[in-house]
Amino acid sequence: MALRATWKGHIKLAELTFPVALYAGATTSKRVSFHVLNRKTGHRVHRQYIDEQTEKPVEKEEQVKGYELDDDRFVILEPDEIAEAVPESDKTLRIEAFIDCPQVDTVYFDKPYFIAPSGSIATDPFSLLREGMRRKKVAALARAVLFRRVRTVMLRAQGPGLVAHTLNFDYEVRSAEEAFKDIPEIKIEGEMLDLAKHIIDTKKGEFNPREFDDRYDEALAELVKAKMEGRAIKAPKRPKEEKVTSLLEALRQSAGATKAKPPAPSKRRKATSEKRRKAS
Repeated sequence: MALRATWKGHIKLAELTFPVALYAGATTSKRVSFHVLNRKTGHRVHRQYIDEQTEKPVEKEEQVKGYELDDDRFVILEPDEIAEAVPESDKTLRIEAFIDCPQVDTVYFDKPYFIAPSGSIATDPFSLLREGMRRKKVAALARAVLFRRVRTVMLRAQGPGLVAHTLNFDYEVRSAEEAFKDIPEIKIEGEMLDLAKHIIDTKKGEFNPREFDDRYDEALAELVKAKMEGRAIKAPKRPKEEKVTSLLEALRQSAGATKAKPPAPSKRRKATSEKRRKAS
């Protein structure tokens, strides 16, 4: 099935404007999904909005949005009022600045998209922008109304096209300091640090998303298949847990389980040991 554009518009850089198409860069459509059924009849069930006071269903045409103030008091907003307040989209991604990619903390990344030229007339200016960004090793920050919201979008050159990420607003990103405030400062050195570095060295690899298995989804797919075939599913064996008395012992066992040789004692530790022998 051909990939369908989720948005079509223009990229504008100064006086340069050309048409582009935006495609969703990730999808959950291939995950195993379920319907909610009535156990007795096997029929699908549907959600209903219920008035919390009268406990009666509220039809769609009687539903309206409300902003809660306090004590169950609401400001009611009619659909046409909301439509008037939402900025109108002129279908334009306006590039406002070029930045170094590492400047953007990954916590600001929202959803990924692919951007490609729309029509042959856009190929030359699109390629010019892409190659200019690639050569200068920069990303572009653009603004646009996407899906009824004003969004900031970061564009990067990738292959023959551009990869875009919508960015979370500053007020949407929580403070890391608040999450990390109770972590004490501990100085790690000596054998524990050497063992930790050794384990990291023996576990070095490269990012390959094809190696990441969605075990939950695979287990659900296997369960559905087994039910269709009328066979039972064997519960997976839980890994044997071994009790470790200390962090240092856990590091030693982890280092011993690797194929590489354990790290040699550091020079500082060697010198300390020799001094102790001489003193004794």
